[in-house]
Amino acid sequence: MMLMFRKNIWCGKLLAIFMLTACLLASAPAGAAMQSGEPTQGSLMEAAPPSAAGAGTVKPTSMPTQVDTADRLKTAIASATAAGKIDSSAATGFLGIPGAPNVNMVLAFCWAVWVGWIFSSVGAFGGVMASVGHISVFGLGEYAASFGKGTPMNKLVTDSIRVSNQWLVGTSSLISSFKYWTLGRIVLPLGIALGTGSLVGSILTPILTQGKISFRDYVGYFGVFVLGLGCYLLYETSPAARAKKKKAAAAAKAFEEASKNHAGNAAAGTRVTIVSVGLKRVVFTFCGVEFSFNPYMPVLGGFVVAAVASFLGVGGGFLLVPLLTSIAQLPMYLAAGTSAFAVLVGMVTSISTFMFGGTPVYWPLIGLELVGIVIGSWVGPITAKYLPDIWLKRLFILVAFIVGINYVLRGFFGVRLW
Repeated sequence: MMLMFRKNIWCGKLLAIFMLTACLLASAPAGAAMQSGEPTQGSLMEAAPPSAAGAGTVKPTSMPTQVDTADRLKTAIASATAAGKIDSSAATGFLGIPGAPNVNMVLAFCWAVWVGWIFSSVGAFGGVMASVGHISVFGLGEYAASFGKGTPMNKLVTDSIRVSNQWLVGTSSLISSFKYWTLGRIVLPLGIALGTGSLVGSILTPILTQGKISFRDYVGYFGVFVLGLGCYLLYETSPAARAKKKKAAAAAKAFEEASKNHAGNAAAGTRVTIVSVGLKRVVFTFCGVEFSFNPYMPVLGGFVVAAVASFLGVGGGFLLVPLLTSIAQLPMYLAAGTSAFAVLVGMVTSISTFMFGGTPVYWPLIGLELVGIVIGSWVGPITAKYLPDIWLKRLFILVAFIVGINYVLRGFFGVRLW
Protein backbone atom coordinates (compact mmCIF):
# COMPACT_ATOMS: atom_id res chain seq x y z
CA MET A 1 0.00 0.00 0.00
CA MET A 2 2.81 2.41 0.91
CA LEU A 3 4.61 1.58 -2.35
CA MET A 4 1.47 2.30 -4.37
CA PHE A 5 0.97 5.58 -2.49
CA ARG A 6 4.53 6.69 -3.28
CA LYS A 7 4.10 5.79 -6.95
CA ASN A 8 0.90 7.87 -7.12
CA ILE A 9 2.71 10.85 -5.59
CA TRP A 10 5.54 10.51 -8.12
CA CYS A 11 3.12 10.21 -11.04
CA GLY A 12 1.13 13.21 -9.78
CA LYS A 13 4.24 15.38 -9.61
CA LEU A 14 5.31 14.26 -13.07
CA LEU A 15 1.87 15.06 -14.44
CA ALA A 16 1.88 18.54 -12.90
CA ILE A 17 5.35 19.34 -14.29
CA PHE A 18 4.38 18.10 -17.74
CA MET A 19 1.17 20.11 -17.94
CA LEU A 20 2.97 23.26 -16.75
CA THR A 21 5.53 22.77 -19.52
CA ALA A 22 2.73 22.38 -22.06
CA CYS A 23 1.11 25.63 -20.95
CA LEU A 24 4.41 27.53 -21.15
CA LEU A 25 5.23 26.19 -24.61
CA ALA A 26 1.72 26.95 -25.79
CA SER A 27 2.28 30.64 -25.26
CA ALA A 28 5.68 30.59 -26.98
CA PRO A 29 4.51 31.53 -30.51
CA ALA A 30 2.94 34.78 -29.38
CA GLY A 31 5.77 35.64 -27.07
CA ALA A 32 8.37 34.96 -29.71
CA ALA A 33 6.61 37.17 -32.22
CA MET A 34 6.41 40.02 -29.75
CA GLN A 35 10.05 39.79 -28.72
CA SER A 36 11.40 39.46 -32.25
CA GLY A 37 10.14 42.91 -33.12
CA GLU A 38 8.35 41.63 -36.21
CA PRO A 39 5.15 43.52 -36.96
CA THR A 40 1.93 41.73 -36.10
CA GLN A 41 -1.47 42.37 -37.58
CA GLY A 42 -2.34 44.62 -34.69
CA SER A 43 0.95 46.52 -34.76
CA LEU A 44 0.59 47.19 -38.49
CA MET A 45 -2.76 48.80 -37.80
CA GLU A 46 -1.24 51.03 -35.18
CA ALA A 47 1.67 51.98 -37.43
CA ALA A 48 -0.60 52.96 -40.32
CA PRO A 49 -1.00 56.66 -41.10
CA PRO A 50 -3.85 58.24 -39.14
CA SER A 51 -7.12 58.78 -40.97
CA ALA A 52 -8.65 62.19 -41.42
CA ALA A 53 -11.09 61.56 -38.61
CA GLY A 54 -8.38 60.51 -36.21
CA ALA A 55 -5.44 62.63 -37.36
CA GLY A 56 -2.94 63.45 -34.69
CA THR A 57 -4.21 60.78 -32.32
CA VAL A 58 -2.41 57.69 -31.17
CA LYS A 59 -4.25 54.43 -30.50
CA PRO A 60 -3.77 53.19 -26.97
CA THR A 61 -1.76 50.01 -26.65
CA SER A 62 -3.81 46.97 -25.64
CA MET A 63 -3.25 43.29 -25.15
CA PRO A 64 -1.95 41.82 -28.44
CA THR A 65 -4.59 39.08 -28.43
CA GLN A 66 -7.49 41.53 -28.06
CA VAL A 67 -6.19 43.90 -30.73
CA ASP A 68 -5.55 41.14 -33.28
CA THR A 69 -8.90 39.43 -32.74
CA ALA A 70 -10.98 42.61 -32.92
CA ASP A 71 -9.07 43.85 -35.96
CA ARG A 72 -9.43 40.58 -37.84
CA LEU A 73 -13.17 40.39 -37.15
CA LYS A 74 -13.72 44.06 -38.03
CA THR A 75 -11.79 43.69 -41.30
CA ALA A 76 -13.75 40.59 -42.30
CA ILE A 77 -17.11 42.25 -41.56
CA ALA A 78 -16.14 45.37 -43.51
CA SER A 79 -15.03 43.27 -46.49
CA ALA A 80 -18.24 41.20 -46.51
CA THR A 81 -20.40 44.31 -46.11
CA ALA A 82 -18.68 46.01 -49.03
CA ALA A 83 -19.29 42.87 -51.14
CA GLY A 84 -23.00 42.95 -50.28
CA LYS A 85 -22.83 39.75 -48.20
CA ILE A 86 -23.77 41.39 -44.89
CA ASP A 87 -26.65 43.73 -44.08
CA SER A 88 -25.28 45.97 -41.34
CA SER A 89 -28.82 46.76 -40.14
CA ALA A 90 -29.64 43.10 -39.42
CA ALA A 91 -29.70 41.67 -35.89
CA THR A 92 -26.39 40.27 -34.74
CA GLY A 93 -25.80 36.56 -34.28
CA PHE A 94 -22.75 34.29 -34.16
CA LEU A 95 -19.57 36.25 -33.29
CA GLY A 96 -21.69 39.42 -33.15
CA ILE A 97 -21.90 39.51 -36.95
CA PRO A 98 -25.05 41.19 -38.39
CA GLY A 99 -27.33 38.57 -39.93
CA ALA A 100 -25.35 35.61 -38.59
CA PRO A 101 -27.22 32.51 -37.31
CA ASN A 102 -28.57 32.52 -33.75
CA VAL A 103 -28.06 29.02 -32.37
CA ASN A 104 -30.79 27.40 -30.24
CA MET A 105 -29.16 27.28 -26.81
CA VAL A 106 -31.14 24.25 -25.57
CA LEU A 107 -30.03 22.28 -28.61
CA ALA A 108 -26.44 23.46 -28.12
CA PHE A 109 -26.44 22.31 -24.49
CA CYS A 110 -27.85 18.86 -25.28
CA TRP A 111 -25.41 18.38 -28.15
CA ALA A 112 -22.51 19.31 -25.88
CA VAL A 113 -23.57 16.66 -23.35
CA TRP A 114 -23.48 14.10 -26.19
CA VAL A 115 -20.04 15.33 -27.32
CA GLY A 116 -18.65 15.03 -23.80
CA TRP A 117 -20.13 11.57 -23.32
CA ILE A 118 -18.86 10.01 -26.55
CA PHE A 119 -15.37 11.49 -26.17
CA SER A 120 -14.99 10.39 -22.57
CA SER A 121 -16.42 6.93 -23.36
CA VAL A 122 -14.18 5.98 -26.29
CA GLY A 123 -11.45 8.62 -26.02
CA ALA A 124 -12.26 9.97 -29.47
CA PHE A 125 -14.79 11.62 -31.76
CA GLY A 126 -15.42 14.53 -29.41
CA GLY A 127 -13.95 16.94 -31.95
CA VAL A 128 -15.71 15.17 -34.81
CA MET A 129 -19.08 15.44 -33.08
CA ALA A 130 -18.37 19.03 -32.05
CA SER A 131 -17.64 19.77 -35.72
CA VAL A 132 -20.86 18.10 -36.84
CA GLY A 133 -22.76 20.25 -34.36
CA HIS A 134 -21.17 23.54 -35.32
CA ILE A 135 -21.09 22.85 -39.07
CA SER A 136 -24.36 21.02 -39.75
CA VAL A 137 -26.67 21.06 -36.73
CA PHE A 138 -26.20 24.76 -35.90
CA GLY A 139 -25.84 25.86 -39.54
CA LEU A 140 -22.49 27.63 -39.14
CA GLY A 141 -20.94 25.71 -42.02
CA GLU A 142 -23.57 26.86 -44.50
CA TYR A 143 -23.12 30.40 -43.20
CA ALA A 144 -19.33 30.30 -43.73
CA ALA A 145 -19.77 28.89 -47.24
CA SER A 146 -22.22 31.68 -48.16
CA PHE A 147 -19.40 34.23 -48.25
CA GLY A 148 -17.56 32.42 -51.03
CA LYS A 149 -14.32 30.45 -51.07
CA GLY A 150 -11.20 32.33 -50.01
CA THR A 151 -12.93 35.43 -48.61
CA PRO A 152 -11.79 36.84 -45.23
CA MET A 153 -15.15 36.10 -43.57
CA ASN A 154 -15.20 32.53 -44.89
CA LYS A 155 -11.76 31.86 -43.42
CA LEU A 156 -12.51 33.65 -40.14
CA VAL A 157 -15.71 31.67 -39.45
CA THR A 158 -13.91 28.45 -40.44
CA ASP A 159 -11.08 29.19 -38.00
CA SER A 160 -13.63 30.06 -35.30
CA ILE A 161 -15.35 26.70 -35.83
CA ARG A 162 -11.99 24.92 -35.59
CA VAL A 163 -10.96 26.52 -32.30
CA SER A 164 -14.50 26.25 -30.86
CA ASN A 165 -14.39 22.51 -31.48
CA GLN A 166 -11.10 22.36 -29.65
CA TRP A 167 -12.41 24.29 -26.65
CA LEU A 168 -15.10 21.64 -26.21
CA VAL A 169 -12.70 18.73 -26.68
CA GLY A 170 -10.07 20.31 -24.45
CA THR A 171 -12.56 20.70 -21.61
CA SER A 172 -13.86 17.16 -22.10
CA SER A 173 -10.34 15.75 -22.09
CA LEU A 174 -9.55 17.63 -18.87
CA ILE A 175 -12.59 16.25 -17.05
CA SER A 176 -12.35 12.71 -18.40
CA SER A 177 -8.58 12.55 -17.81
CA PHE A 178 -9.10 13.35 -14.15
CA LYS A 179 -11.91 10.80 -13.89
CA TYR A 180 -9.93 8.05 -15.62
CA TRP A 181 -6.96 8.89 -13.39
CA THR A 182 -9.05 8.30 -10.27
CA LEU A 183 -10.26 5.01 -11.79
CA GLY A 184 -6.68 3.91 -12.49
CA ARG A 185 -7.20 3.57 -16.24
CA ILE A 186 -4.56 5.92 -17.67
CA VAL A 187 -1.13 4.70 -18.81
CA LEU A 188 0.62 7.89 -17.75
CA PRO A 189 4.08 7.26 -19.33
CA LEU A 190 2.38 6.49 -22.66
CA GLY A 191 0.19 9.60 -22.40
CA ILE A 192 3.23 11.76 -21.63
CA ALA A 193 5.14 10.33 -24.60
CA LEU A 194 2.21 11.07 -26.92
CA GLY A 195 1.77 14.53 -25.40
CA THR A 196 5.44 15.38 -25.87
CA GLY A 197 5.18 14.78 -29.60
CA SER A 198 1.87 16.62 -29.81
CA LEU A 199 3.36 19.85 -28.45
CA VAL A 200 5.31 20.54 -31.64
CA GLY A 201 2.54 19.50 -34.01
CA SER A 202 -0.06 21.57 -32.14
CA ILE A 203 2.07 24.71 -32.40
CA LEU A 204 3.20 24.44 -36.02
CA THR A 205 -0.08 23.58 -37.76
CA PRO A 206 -2.21 26.54 -36.53
CA ILE A 207 0.65 28.94 -37.35
CA LEU A 208 0.95 27.56 -40.90
CA THR A 209 -2.78 27.22 -41.71
CA GLN A 210 -4.64 29.90 -39.71
CA GLY A 211 -6.51 32.23 -42.07
CA LYS A 212 -5.58 30.15 -45.14
CA ILE A 213 -8.16 27.34 -45.19
CA SER A 214 -11.55 27.80 -46.87
CA PHE A 215 -14.60 26.07 -45.43
CA ARG A 216 -15.16 23.70 -48.37
CA ASP A 217 -11.56 22.46 -48.34
CA TYR A 218 -11.74 22.01 -44.58
CA VAL A 219 -14.89 19.86 -44.76
CA GLY A 220 -13.55 17.72 -47.61
CA TYR A 221 -10.25 16.88 -45.94
CA PHE A 222 -12.07 16.32 -42.67
CA GLY A 223 -14.27 13.70 -44.32
CA VAL A 224 -11.33 11.93 -45.98
CA PHE A 225 -9.50 11.44 -42.69
CA VAL A 226 -12.59 10.24 -40.82
CA LEU A 227 -13.73 7.87 -43.60
CA GLY A 228 -10.25 6.37 -43.96
CA LEU A 229 -10.14 5.82 -40.23
CA GLY A 230 -13.51 4.06 -40.27
CA CYS A 231 -12.29 1.66 -42.97
CA TYR A 232 -9.19 0.83 -40.96
CA LEU A 233 -11.12 0.23 -37.76
CA LEU A 234 -13.59 -1.99 -39.60
CA TYR A 235 -10.68 -4.23 -40.52
CA GLU A 236 -9.50 -4.13 -36.90
CA THR A 237 -12.76 -5.75 -35.76
CA SER A 238 -12.35 -8.70 -38.15
CA PRO A 239 -11.45 -12.13 -36.68
CA ALA A 240 -8.02 -12.05 -38.35
CA ALA A 241 -7.10 -8.68 -36.84
CA ARG A 242 -8.49 -9.52 -33.42
CA ALA A 243 -6.50 -12.74 -33.31
CA LYS A 244 -3.31 -10.67 -33.36
CA LYS A 245 -4.33 -8.80 -30.20
CA LYS A 246 -4.47 -11.53 -27.59
CA LYS A 247 -3.18 -9.28 -24.82
CA ALA A 248 -5.81 -6.61 -25.34
CA ALA A 249 -8.56 -9.24 -25.59
CA ALA A 250 -7.42 -10.97 -22.41
CA ALA A 251 -7.23 -7.70 -20.45
CA ALA A 252 -10.62 -6.53 -21.77
CA LYS A 253 -12.25 -9.84 -20.83
CA ALA A 254 -10.78 -9.74 -17.32
CA PHE A 255 -11.94 -6.16 -16.80
CA GLU A 256 -15.44 -6.93 -18.06
CA GLU A 257 -15.68 -9.86 -15.67
CA ALA A 258 -14.49 -7.69 -12.78
CA SER A 259 -17.06 -5.02 -13.69
CA LYS A 260 -19.85 -7.59 -13.69
CA ASN A 261 -18.78 -8.57 -10.18
CA HIS A 262 -18.79 -4.87 -9.17
CA ALA A 263 -15.01 -4.93 -8.61
CA GLY A 264 -14.04 -2.94 -11.68
CA ASN A 265 -12.68 0.01 -9.74
CA ALA A 266 -11.94 -1.49 -6.35
CA ALA A 267 -9.69 -4.42 -7.23
CA ALA A 268 -5.99 -3.58 -7.45
CA GLY A 269 -5.58 -5.73 -10.58
CA THR A 270 -8.04 -3.61 -12.53
CA ARG A 271 -5.85 -0.52 -12.21
CA VAL A 272 -2.77 0.26 -14.30
CA THR A 273 0.44 -0.64 -12.48
CA ILE A 274 3.73 0.72 -13.81
CA VAL A 275 6.39 -1.98 -13.55
CA SER A 276 9.41 -0.20 -15.05
CA VAL A 277 10.19 2.97 -17.01
CA GLY A 278 13.23 3.20 -19.30
CA LEU A 279 14.38 5.11 -22.37
CA LYS A 280 13.87 2.08 -24.60
CA ARG A 281 11.07 0.17 -22.90
CA VAL A 282 8.19 0.90 -20.52
CA VAL A 283 6.41 -2.01 -18.87
CA PHE A 284 3.02 -1.94 -17.11
CA THR A 285 0.24 -4.36 -16.18
CA PHE A 286 -3.55 -4.19 -16.31
CA CYS A 287 -5.93 -6.94 -15.15
CA GLY A 288 -3.01 -9.33 -14.76
CA VAL A 289 -1.76 -8.82 -18.34
CA GLU A 290 1.66 -7.32 -19.01
CA PHE A 291 2.11 -4.68 -21.73
CA SER A 292 5.21 -2.82 -22.96
CA PHE A 293 6.11 -0.15 -25.51
CA ASN A 294 9.08 1.79 -26.89
CA PRO A 295 8.56 5.44 -25.77
CA TYR A 296 10.06 6.88 -28.96
CA MET A 297 7.23 5.55 -31.16
CA PRO A 298 4.39 7.37 -29.36
CA VAL A 299 6.40 10.61 -29.42
CA LEU A 300 6.54 10.41 -33.22
CA GLY A 301 2.91 9.29 -33.38
CA GLY A 302 1.84 12.16 -31.11
CA PHE A 303 3.48 14.69 -33.44
CA VAL A 304 1.70 13.35 -36.54
CA VAL A 305 -1.67 13.05 -34.80
CA ALA A 306 -1.46 16.56 -33.31
CA ALA A 307 -0.52 18.09 -36.67
CA VAL A 308 -3.50 16.47 -38.41
CA ALA A 309 -5.87 17.24 -35.52
CA SER A 310 -4.89 20.91 -35.36
CA PHE A 311 -5.46 21.23 -39.10
CA LEU A 312 -8.93 19.68 -38.82
CA GLY A 313 -9.79 21.60 -35.65
CA VAL A 314 -10.47 18.45 -33.61
CA GLY A 315 -8.89 16.72 -30.65
CA GLY A 316 -7.16 13.89 -32.47
CA GLY A 317 -8.62 11.08 -30.39
CA PHE A 318 -10.03 9.50 -33.55
CA LEU A 319 -6.39 8.91 -34.59
CA LEU A 320 -4.95 8.26 -31.13
CA VAL A 321 -7.37 5.46 -30.26
CA PRO A 322 -6.44 3.33 -33.32
CA LEU A 323 -2.78 4.08 -32.58
CA LEU A 324 -3.16 2.85 -29.01
CA THR A 325 -5.33 -0.18 -29.78
CA SER A 326 -3.32 -1.28 -32.82
CA ILE A 327 0.32 -0.44 -32.09
CA ALA A 328 0.31 -0.59 -28.29
CA GLN A 329 -2.48 -3.24 -28.30
CA LEU A 330 -4.32 -1.57 -25.43
CA PRO A 331 -7.91 -2.54 -24.67
CA MET A 332 -10.44 0.23 -25.22
CA TYR A 333 -10.80 0.64 -21.45
CA LEU A 334 -7.22 1.98 -21.30
CA ALA A 335 -7.11 3.60 -24.75
CA ALA A 336 -9.95 6.00 -23.88
CA GLY A 337 -8.30 7.48 -20.77
CA THR A 338 -4.78 7.57 -22.20
CA SER A 339 -6.07 9.19 -25.40
CA ALA A 340 -7.97 11.80 -23.38
CA PHE A 341 -4.80 12.78 -21.52
CA ALA A 342 -2.74 13.06 -24.71
CA VAL A 343 -5.52 15.11 -26.37
CA LEU A 344 -5.52 17.48 -23.39
CA VAL A 345 -1.87 18.38 -23.97
CA GLY A 346 -2.45 19.03 -27.67
CA MET A 347 -5.57 21.09 -27.03
CA VAL A 348 -3.88 23.41 -24.53
CA THR A 349 -1.19 24.12 -27.11
CA SER A 350 -3.39 24.40 -30.20
CA ILE A 351 -6.08 26.56 -28.59
CA SER A 352 -3.46 28.98 -27.26
CA THR A 353 -1.88 29.27 -30.71
CA PHE A 354 -5.22 29.96 -32.39
CA MET A 355 -6.23 32.51 -29.76
CA PHE A 356 -2.94 34.39 -29.90
CA GLY A 357 -3.30 34.40 -33.69
CA GLY A 358 -6.50 36.44 -33.47
CA THR A 359 -9.18 33.80 -34.01
CA PRO A 360 -12.46 34.91 -32.35
CA VAL A 361 -14.62 32.69 -30.14
CA TYR A 362 -18.34 33.29 -29.53
CA TRP A 363 -18.44 32.87 -25.75
CA PRO A 364 -22.25 33.06 -25.23
CA LEU A 365 -22.49 29.81 -27.24
CA ILE A 366 -19.24 28.12 -26.22
CA GLY A 367 -19.71 28.95 -22.52
CA LEU A 368 -23.04 27.13 -22.43
CA GLU A 369 -21.62 24.21 -24.40
CA LEU A 370 -18.78 23.86 -21.91
CA VAL A 371 -21.32 23.25 -19.12
CA GLY A 372 -22.82 20.40 -21.15
CA ILE A 373 -19.34 19.07 -21.90
CA VAL A 374 -18.53 18.84 -18.18
CA ILE A 375 -21.68 16.83 -17.49
CA GLY A 376 -21.17 14.40 -20.38
CA SER A 377 -17.47 13.98 -19.68
CA TRP A 378 -18.07 13.07 -16.05
CA VAL A 379 -20.72 10.45 -16.87
CA GLY A 380 -18.83 8.83 -19.78
CA PRO A 381 -16.02 7.06 -17.85
CA ILE A 382 -18.58 5.69 -15.39
CA THR A 383 -20.92 4.22 -18.03
CA ALA A 384 -18.18 3.03 -20.44
CA LYS A 385 -17.23 0.02 -18.30
CA TYR A 386 -20.70 -1.43 -18.84
CA LEU A 387 -20.27 -1.46 -22.64
CA PRO A 388 -18.35 -4.41 -24.14
CA ASP A 389 -15.00 -3.52 -25.76
CA ILE A 390 -16.13 -4.65 -29.21
CA TRP A 391 -19.30 -2.55 -29.06
CA LEU A 392 -17.32 0.58 -28.21
CA LYS A 393 -15.27 -0.02 -31.37
CA ARG A 394 -18.39 -0.62 -33.45
CA LEU A 395 -19.92 2.62 -32.19
CA PHE A 396 -16.68 4.35 -33.19
CA ILE A 397 -16.83 2.82 -36.71
CA LEU A 398 -20.51 3.66 -37.27
CA VAL A 399 -19.96 7.32 -36.45
CA ALA A 400 -16.83 7.40 -38.65
CA PHE A 401 -18.67 6.12 -41.74
CA ILE A 402 -21.69 8.39 -41.33
CA VAL A 403 -19.63 11.54 -40.76
CA GLY A 404 -16.86 10.69 -43.24
CA ILE A 405 -19.10 9.90 -46.24
CA ASN A 406 -21.24 12.98 -45.69
CA TYR A 407 -18.33 15.40 -45.47
CA VAL A 408 -16.38 13.92 -48.40
CA LEU A 409 -19.44 14.33 -50.62
CA ARG A 410 -20.13 17.80 -49.26
CA GLY A 411 -16.57 19.12 -49.46
CA PHE A 412 -15.49 17.77 -52.86
CA PHE A 413 -18.75 17.19 -54.75
CA GLY A 414 -21.21 19.66 -53.22
CA VAL A 415 -23.62 16.84 -52.25
CA ARG A 416 -25.15 16.75 -48.76
CA LEU A 417 -26.67 13.71 -47.04
CA TRP A 418 -28.25 15.96 -44.38
